[in-house]
Amino acid sequence: MAHKQTAGRDNLGELAPTFAALNDDVLFGQVWSREGQMPARQRSLITCASLMSQGLFPQLEAHLRIAKANGVAKQELVETFTQLAFYAGWPKAWSAFGLLKDIYADVPDDTPDAGLFPLGSPADGPNFTGHAWLHMLTGPDNPLSAGNVTFAAGCYNRWHTHPAGQLLLVTAGHGWEQQQGKPARELHAGDVVECPAGVQHWHGAAQDSTLTHVAVTPVPAGQAAVEWLEFPSHSDYEQLD
Repeated sequence: MAHKQTAGRDNLGELAPTFAALNDDVLFGQVWSREGQMPARQRSLITCASLMSQGLFPQLEAHLRIAKANGVAKQELVETFTQLAFYAGWPKAWSAFGLLKDIYADVPDDTPDAGLFPLGSPADGPNFTGHAWLHMLTGPDNPLSAGNVTFAAGCYNRWHTHPAGQLLLVTAGHGWEQQQGKPARELHAGDVVECPAGVQHWHGAAQDSTLTHVAVTPVPAGQAAVEWLEFPSHSDYEQLD
């Protein structure tokens, strides 16, 4: 959790100050804050699943808002509640979907899974064939640039090079990466791609799936992080699937 939780003291500080302190300082201050052991995004998904299973809908409403802020995708919650309906009860799923529909009303139904990090801002432009999103993980002056990149289904980028190479850590979806002189490589969550300095490559989503990866790119002083070239052949891309 990026901000300090005060809901306990705000709502129960006078009536139950010890409970309020335990809620804010222990549950959120010590457990939720252990993002090195488990990201807040995963904690949110687990918590929402537990609350839906127990039928604790006032608490679920609050935690759906937290889940949204922590980058949990609408479709992830849809799949979670659908599966739990068979184990926790159909009426509970109906109630949970009602809350989800209201809280995520401003999120399009086809918003892709952004993996471990928030989806970020649209990154559509002349270097992508379709929709893409970028959430930077490092500051603009950091010599080691890291960003969470999500490609919509069917979207890929141009051939390009990096003066100091690039590391791609795939966190969600299905896609492709190709380096000059080599066949295209299929990508799934958990795959790691190392592209050497100066080698041309392209990467993007499969035709029927989104793709999310963390791109780690060293930025040498006085040089651009990337040089964009032409697009891969679309007919070659269509044959990959």
